[in-house]
Amino acid sequence: MIMPKSGSPILYLQKVSRNIIFLLAGVSFLHSCTSGKQINSQPKENPFNITGLESAHLGVSIYDASANAFLYNSQGDKYFTPASNTKLFSLYAGMKWLGDSLTGAGYVDADTALFIFPAGDPTLLHRDFRKQPVIDFFKQSKKRIYLVDANWYENPWGMGWSWDDYNDDYMPERSALPVYGNVIRWVQEKQGPSKQNQSFDPSPTIYSVPEVNWKVKFTTDKSQQQFFVKRRMSENIFEVTEGNEAFKQQDVPFITNGLASAAELLKDTVGREIFITNQFPRLSVPGGPTIVAFNGPHAPVGQEKEDADIKTIHSQPVDSLFLPMMSRSDNLFAEQTLLMVSNEKLGMMNDARIIDTLLKTDLKELPQKPSWVDGSGLSRFNLFTPQDFVWLLRKMKDEFGMDRMKRLLPTGGKGTLANYYKQDSGYVFAKTGSLTGVICLSGYLYTQKNHLLIFSILVNNDVNPASAARREIEKFVTSLRKNY
Repeated sequence: MIMPKSGSPILYLQKVSRNIIFLLAGVSFLHSCTSGKQINSQPKENPFNITGLESAHLGVSIYDASANAFLYNSQGDKYFTPASNTKLFSLYAGMKWLGDSLTGAGYVDADTALFIFPAGDPTLLHRDFRKQPVIDFFKQSKKRIYLVDANWYENPWGMGWSWDDYNDDYMPERSALPVYGNVIRWVQEKQGPSKQNQSFDPSPTIYSVPEVNWKVKFTTDKSQQQFFVKRRMSENIFEVTEGNEAFKQQDVPFITNGLASAAELLKDTVGREIFITNQFPRLSVPGGPTIVAFNGPHAPVGQEKEDADIKTIHSQPVDSLFLPMMSRSDNLFAEQTLLMVSNEKLGMMNDARIIDTLLKTDLKELPQKPSWVDGSGLSRFNLFTPQDFVWLLRKMKDEFGMDRMKRLLPTGGKGTLANYYKQDSGYVFAKTGSLTGVICLSGYLYTQKNHLLIFSILVNNDVNPASAARREIEKFVTSLRKNY
């Protein structure tokens, strides 16, 4: 120890100790000033313990909207893969920018042709939507119909999607003009024995909805007992395995090929050929419509498109899309919602550009800047914090109101929460999220003391069955309801 040339060692140590105490107090004060704006001090003992998930990575953030203060944060500022909780960000973007009704398509009605500008609307010919204003508009026109390949600047699959899920119904391709949800429904039906002929066992009837002219092959493997359809990865060729079921159906994504598959499938519905072009009329030119050609496969975003008198066909109320998107966690609806927002704000469909725009504007005050790459949460490249979700849910409550949020988010016994929170349904409204090793839940909770809690629980790297994690989270949320 180095001491001054004069003075008592004891007095010197006392002086140093006082300085250290003052220094630590100052550091503590500065820390409370910077972090206190977002979270309160955490208790030494953890009253929010979630059991059964000790081996997993766990982030929990709980905010009391009634008291305008955080109750608890455990790794609330750490990044986690959120799976379908990502859809909350797509939902916000859609609620903020898509108005009351979806844009089904834009169009320019020229002298001899109808030019259609796809807007990314996934409801076109989707089985959930009986009314089809865009199809009705096509049928009413006698002019030649052109689909304009102008505003698609994306890939069919999102960044970081699992390629080997390509045949599964939850991962259809994204496109500028989705039709039939970008899936083909394959159906097997067997007619059982009748009273007159108990031994009658005809071969099953196998068909697709819609009917397609694409190649279909039947396997000769008789060891398979279940009906199954597998598409070749790079072609719209389908291999069908006959099963023993009396009735079975399977939705299989098809390759969109830009606008080519949509044009082919629309042909039978509309009743005539649908053409594709990378040109559109510039109506401001004196003397009538002329054609302005694009350079390259897509239209440049800018002057040419602004010169055209593009009108809008509205398709569906926006909440009729958002409700199934959240209730059954529909990936295509979420992806196309983000792309529709991109089209509205930027004149093009591109995830990276609209995400960057949103993070610099509407979402610029997020506590931690996320790594956000798609609309659905299929990608493991997505990384968000629990505090990000709490911040967003607070913002959505303030901007859109709790009544609308309660209508759109699943509650106990419904949607993706169909098997959970049944005993006291109607107090939790939340979005689930699931990938292998990932279980998440973020939303709103009304407690028995009438407090509104906003929470986010993100579980990563869990090796136990997903149902076990969901039950542990259910116990935890139920205890919050009873105790706060």
